[in-house]
Amino acid sequence: MSNTKKQHWKDKLYEIIYEADTPVGKLFDVILLIFILASILLVMLESVSWIDADYHNALYIGEWIITILFSIEYIARIITVKKPTKYIFSFYGIIDFLSIIPIYLSFFFVGGQALVALRALRLLRIFRILKLARYLGASNQLAAAIKASRAKISVFLFAVIIASIIFGTLMYLVEGEAHGFTNIPKSVYWCIVTLTTVGFGDIAPETPLGQFIATIIMIMGYGIIAVPTGIVSAEYTRKVNNEEKENNDEPEKIHLNSQSCRNCFATRHKDEAEYCYNCGHNLHIS
Repeated sequence: MSNTKKQHWKDKLYEIIYEADTPVGKLFDVILLIFILASILLVMLESVSWIDADYHNALYIGEWIITILFSIEYIARIITVKKPTKYIFSFYGIIDFLSIIPIYLSFFFVGGQALVALRALRLLRIFRILKLARYLGASNQLAAAIKASRAKISVFLFAVIIASIIFGTLMYLVEGEAHGFTNIPKSVYWCIVTLTTVGFGDIAPETPLGQFIATIIMIMGYGIIAVPTGIVSAEYTRKVNNEEKENNDEPEKIHLNSQSCRNCFATRHKDEAEYCYNCGHNLHIS
């Protein structure tokens, strides 16, 4: 009897935290979003010196309140899943951990010499913004498109690196130390800055041949910028079209819900589904 009640309590908590189809689940997500945005605002305000000087105590108390709430959420997510380690080492599990750990680390950094390190650690709180990705449905499609494009993008980046090394070395030979191209690494840096059309202006070719080469690099830059965008966009469009085609091929429209598998955390299950489409785990048995 006791085990049944305990399991029922865990099931209800799991439904609130991991599913957004129920009124309570939606309310939990809205409240969590508000605290995430509030925590990001606190980090930004704390970085403004005069605001931090006047309202340091208020900001500090607010940060502790939000951290405690996020800590409770993190613990609740761990105790309600079937395989806690799978959640802990998942992308969102790591992000959730990074969102709470900086302020606790402040207990281990005592003394003025550690203030710089402490400040850097506390800035890790900005990772809380990544918690928002959990609530953006389209982000899953974008992530899948980037993952599917990784081989093409890797080849593209490798080609860009090779081109930068070649042109950087060439500019080093043409311009030389007299015009700021003191070594090959610095020349490669200039080439990358020029190729990406950033153009800091700290180094610039002065010889006619060097300026001609720079012109070619800048023109190449406009074409290069569009390549990874086109690769990801094409993959994203293909995935969206495939999903729409699959839905149109069904005799009846498929209704998907936000139910999350307690075994593998897969979402987007059919309303009438009994088992997880990813791992086969029974969706109704913990």
